[in-house]
Amino acid sequence: MASSIYNQYPAPLPPAPPKRKSKVWWFVGGGLALFLLLGVYGFFWVMMRTMSGDDGATIAGIGSNIAVVDINGVILTSEQINEQIEKFAQDSSVKAIILHINSPGGGAAASQEVYHEVIEARQIHHKPIVASIESVGASGAYYIASATDKIYADQASIVGSIGVIAEWVNYGDLLKWAKLKPEILKAGNLKDTGTPTREMTPEERAYMQDLIDNMHQQFIDDVASGRKLPVENVKSIASGRVWTGQQALPMHLIDATGNFRDALLDTAKRVGISGEPNVVRPAKPRHKLLDLLSADTNDLFPDPGKLLDQNKGFFYLWKF
Repeated sequence: MASSIYNQYPAPLPPAPPKRKSKVWWFVGGGLALFLLLGVYGFFWVMMRTMSGDDGATIAGIGSNIAVVDINGVILTSEQINEQIEKFAQDSSVKAIILHINSPGGGAAASQEVYHEVIEARQIHHKPIVASIESVGASGAYYIASATDKIYADQASIVGSIGVIAEWVNYGDLLKWAKLKPEILKAGNLKDTGTPTREMTPEERAYMQDLIDNMHQQFIDDVASGRKLPVENVKSIASGRVWTGQQALPMHLIDATGNFRDALLDTAKRVGISGEPNVVRPAKPRHKLLDLLSADTNDLFPDPGKLLDQNKGFFYLWKF
């Protein structure tokens, strides 16, 4: 009897399996999330580059940029400085370039190469370039500044030093004391001129002086051309002497006394930028931890004195 009653009701059906969501929605959702993530990352990346002054980073104020190229320390090569000047000269968002100088000069050829790069940027790209001298803008650094449209310097800044120097140590007597004798093979009687193992002959001294005099005249001619001064006027003060910014102003070696801020605001006004200009600088090289661990510390933090020892030659350099 009981079994017949149970047979009147069919057994319950098993629960239906859960519906699987379409894989398409996973792809759509993932794609949107990735797009938003990249967008946020890109926004902050641009903002960080802009605030750090990386080249090429511009914001809403396109066309209101003043580029700044720093020239610090002894100038031994022109490559990096010239690349920065050229890049900013070709950038239409950059209205003008300021060379922020704090340097005693450097290699004769290196300084001259930067001078010509500045002239080219002004003449070919029609880019206004001014110099702002901080503590020191002497010798090769002044050579470079003379190529700009306008030179600013603080009243106590050091400028000038139009001259050439080449020097080395003669340790011939030390070799004799140590009973060491240098052996030199050469073809050409002037080939080993300047060797530190002996005194120079009168012929060698005259030969070296002729080279230095020629470089000195090039320095004088280029400063006269850049500053639009008579050559004789520049030659009369080209003794290697330096002056303060206050002394240099009436001599027409600079155009105005003022700091970097003065140069920045005056330049912005001159090129038609109203308000605060946006300052851009070249990207600074970033050293990774692996570089610090594996590289020679002399490559990362070079000693200026040792750099000069490794770069023998002729210098437009003020030494104090």
